[in-house]
Amino acid sequence: MKYVLFVCLPESDEVTRPGEGLTARLRPPDDATTVRARDDEVLLSDGPFARGKEYVAGLDLVEAADLDEAVALAARHSAALGGGPVEVRPVWD
Repeated sequence: MKYVLFVCLPESDEVTRPGEGLTARLRPPDDATTVRARDDEVLLSDGPFARGKEYVAGLDLVEAADLDEAVALAARHSAALGGGPVEVRPVWD
């Protein structure tokens, strides 16, 4: 089964910090554009969908037999070893 590991950082951290170990690095939340569709209108807003103390800085797509194995992989991720959270989420097949 495939899982995504979302690597999170405190909002105050430098964007360049999480470089090692990430499959895909993301630019900071201020560079985000949020898209909403209402009827036939597309609504755009600058910034992330939600503000928080942490933001998703990157992601890794991993293959694991089950959630326990995916959690074990996340626990060994450089971001988790540095004290940051890593969210584990299954991917729809």
